[in-house]
Formats: sequence, structure tokens, C-alpha cells
Amino acid sequence: MPQLVAFSLLVSVLCLGDVLSSRTKSWLPSVFVCAVLFLLGYWTFFPADIVAIAGFQTPIVYLAIFLLITNMGTLLSVRELVGQWKTVVVSLSGIAGIVALLFTVGLLVLDWEAVVVGAPPLVGGVVSSLIMSQAAAEAGLTSLSVLAILIYVMQGFVGYPLTVIMLKREGNHVLCLHRAGDWQGHADQSTVPTSGEPAPARLFEKLPEAYNTFYFKFLRLGLVALLAWGTSQAVAPLFTISPFVLCLIFGVIATSIGFLEREPLRSANAFGFTILILMVFVFDGLKRATPDMLTELAVPMFALIAIGIFGMYIFSFIAGKLVGVSPAMAFACSLTALYGFPADYVITKEVINTLTDDQEERELLTAHMLPPMLVAGFVTVTMVSVVMAGMFVGLL
Repeated sequence: MPQLVAFSLLVSVLCLGDVLSSRTKSWLPSVFVCAVLFLLGYWTFFPADIVAIAGFQTPIVYLAIFLLITNMGTLLSVRELVGQWKTVVVSLSGIAGIVALLFTVGLLVLDWEAVVVGAPPLVGGVVSSLIMSQAAAEAGLTSLSVLAILIYVMQGFVGYPLTVIMLKREGNHVLCLHRAGDWQGHADQSTVPTSGEPAPARLFEKLPEAYNTFYFKFLRLGLVALLAWGTSQAVAPLFTISPFVLCLIFGVIATSIGFLEREPLRSANAFGFTILILMVFVFDGLKRATPDMLTELAVPMFALIAIGIFGMYIFSFIAGKLVGVSPAMAFACSLTALYGFPADYVITKEVINTLTDDQEERELLTAHMLPPMLVAGFVTVTMVSVVMAGMFVGLL
């Protein structure tokens, strides 16, 4: 198969997934559609190495992971985390619920390796799924390597509609109070993303625009990732820490001191291509998924998701009661662990637009629901899931 044919087929699958997700307003997740199409492709006419033929081989994939995780760190700041402390508490409680039930109830019906491999992808997104999939493959656990990808694919299929239901319940409650003149809530608008070009990094504000090129942004991002990787290698004789975890931490630090701007990959017009590389590599793991293997993995996959989400609901409900967050909003924030950014932003905006046509009411709902949903997504998927994956690799 020629390279450009392979590339066109892969992008066509991703494109079709986005179209169907958009047409169904995210009730049919794009990753689910893509996974089904990839499986059908591998079972029919896709070459087993179609992703490699298209040019997405291991070195460029790992480069993309290093850059993307460092870029994810630039989305976080200490100020935002402090301002949304209730959201952070609820989100972490939801994750604690997943882990608690999986390592108690889950071990009654599943083996140790399945729980270890399945927990980080359930808490996070594409990066943690890749980390655990690769770790399972290196440990000779081929079927569990596929399980990590399948959980990432299927959890959104459960998480999206549940989030929509919770947000609609919360939004209707807020609107009822507002229309009755009883709404007294307020929210910090600082975490609501604004349109336009991100502000330049503080250390380079006076640098002429002609010198702040795409290459310079890549250079700074690459240097931060290099420093994170180098630190992980330097401390290796003493203890093992995932370079991906350090990339996230160093990304936060580099943004706080003004060395990196927010989302340098996006301002360098490279975010979309980086995500494309990761997505085709994730779905490449499905080439090992035979019909017999899928039948074998169906029970552990659905058991992991069901037990994990039940634990998430219990713990987030309790935490919400303790800190004064409604059950619907607490569960919605915890559910961001199943998909993260940008799905949390898209789903929240779509729900708000379906609840009311009044611009003032939309702004009210946006101020109330969007900041906690964004912070929750950053805390769960961006931060905790990568840290968990780095820790759980050592448990296999």
C-alpha cells in the first residue's frame, strides 16, 4: 500500500468519527466510531502495519507524547487550582473511588494484572492508555495491552451521556432558581478560555514577533521536555519516575516562570497534527484484537468500567456533600476523568446552548458550570492519570 493511500485511509476514519460525533451531539463518541472502523479495517483490507506505512512509527510517536504532555502542563496553574479547590477535592475523590472499588470489589472478579492495566486508562485519556498499553505489551500481556486501548475507547461511550444528563440536571436547577430570583451563585471566569492568540511567555514579551517563530516555540517546548527526560534518567539509580510525569510537572513550572506560553503546540499550529499522530497510534493497538480476543476481554472491560464508575459516583457524592457541591455537579466533574479536555468544554457548551436561548442565562450557566468542568478535566486527565500510569507501570 502506498504511503499516501495509508495516510488518507487513516485520516478518513478519524474524520468520519468526528462527523458522526458532531451529528449525534457527542452521544456517539468519535473514538468509539473510529475503533469500530479500525477493527473492521484490520479484519478486512487494512495491512497490519498501515500506521507504520503512513509514516507514524515509534520514534515520532514518542516525540509527540513528550511534547504533548509538556504542552498539557501549560494548561495548569496554581492560581486556578486554588480558586477551584472544591472541584479539585471532588475530582480527586472520584478518582479515589475508582481505585478503591477496583482494588477491593474489582479484585473479587478480576485478576491483579487486569486491574493494574485498566485503572489508569479509566481515570485518564489517550496518554495514560498508551503508557499502560506499551507496558503491558513489554510485559508479554498482549490481551491486556489491547484492554488498555479498549477501555479508553469505551469509557467515553459511557461517560458522555452520563455527563450530559448530570449537566442538564444541574443547569435546569440553576435556571429554576435564577428565574425565581433565588440564585445567588457566582463563579470565577478566569478559567473560561478566551478566543484569539495566547499571550506570549512572560520572559519573552519584549521579543520581536519576527523572532518568536514556530521553531522558537518548538525549541523551548523541546528543551523543557528534554530537561524532564534528563531528570528522570539522572534519578534512575535512586528511584524510578516516569519521564512523562516529569514532563507534566516541568510544563507547569515552565509556564509559571514565563518560559512557555499556554498551549505552545497550538500557537505553533502543531496541536492537531500531534493529536493525529497519537490517535492513529492508539488505534494501531487494535490490530492485535481478534474477534476471539474481544470476546475474552468483554467481561473484564465492562466490569472495570462499571465498578470504577460506581466507585466514582459514591466518593464524589460524599465529597460533594462535604464541600457544598451538588450531587449532579460533583458527579459531572468526576466524569471528566473519562474523557478530559476538549470534550469537557464541548459537552458543557452544547448542554448550555440546549437549555436556553437567552444570552444572559447562557452566560450565567457558563460561569457556573464551565470553570469547574475545565479544572476537573485538567486535574483528572492531564495530571492525575499520567502520574497514576507512571506509578502503575511498576506494579505489573
